[in-house]
Amino acid sequence: MISKRSMFFFILPALIVLAVFFVYPILLSFQLSFTNFTGVGAKDFVGYDNYPKIANRTRYPHAMWVTIKFTFVVVLFQTLAGLAFAAMLHRRPAVRNFCRAALFTPAMMSFVVVGYIWQFIYSPYSGALNSLLRDAGLEALTRGWLGTPSTALYAIAIAHIWMFVGYTTAIFLAGYANIPGEIEEAGRLDGASSWQRFLWLEVPLLAPSFTVNIMLSTIGTLKTFELPFIMTRGGPDGATSTFSLEIIDQLFSKYRFGFASALSIVMLVVVVAVAAVQNAYLRRREEH
Repeated sequence: MISKRSMFFFILPALIVLAVFFVYPILLSFQLSFTNFTGVGAKDFVGYDNYPKIANRTRYPHAMWVTIKFTFVVVLFQTLAGLAFAAMLHRRPAVRNFCRAALFTPAMMSFVVVGYIWQFIYSPYSGALNSLLRDAGLEALTRGWLGTPSTALYAIAIAHIWMFVGYTTAIFLAGYANIPGEIEEAGRLDGASSWQRFLWLEVPLLAPSFTVNIMLSTIGTLKTFELPFIMTRGGPDGATSTFSLEIIDQLFSKYRFGFASALSIVMLVVVVAVAAVQNAYLRRREEH
């Protein structure tokens, strides 16, 4: 048997990495959030002054609302799309491995590449989407998808879903692999249709996969800034300005390290709070 002391030495490298690259940066950000540090010079202590500014300036509550709306849309439709793909592939084992690899391909691409691909698709003049609508006789529906405040955020959400739906599908397929074959066979013998088996047998038994998917996609999407930055720079008129994008702007464009640190702490609190509530609810759902 391995002694507790030996176990400690096994996990020590992981603890060191966690402390250096996770705990220490958070503590440093928390310290900087009480200063007006600009990256050079002295760190003048300003107390809690940075935090009221976040609440009192409309751009930051607006950015938080944009982030929450973006997260809700992405998590909802990415989970549903992943579940639908997994259910279809589960019933088609002959093409499952090939399709799984194809679904993973977008996630292996760089955010920059994905962003520019979808920028071209959404281009108002030569873009693939508007060209397709014109060819289908639906020219009235064409528009500048990334240049219109009412559609820009949803256009980026579609690109994000396209990129990561493969991960969601793979997790659901792993959940399907854990469903005993006897249960599905019993459903067939009882005369349940494919839809009834999916709704009343498969979905409840996939509860752990729902938990993993929703948690991962929520945390990842709340922190997202890459696609909004690449595709719209937060525009038009702040319609796609996520909270993380505001942090990046304050940090690298305005060099307000102290204020950016305060924004980062607020973002951390929101992510942890949402994750904790989600985890508690989804874990209880697994037990029922």
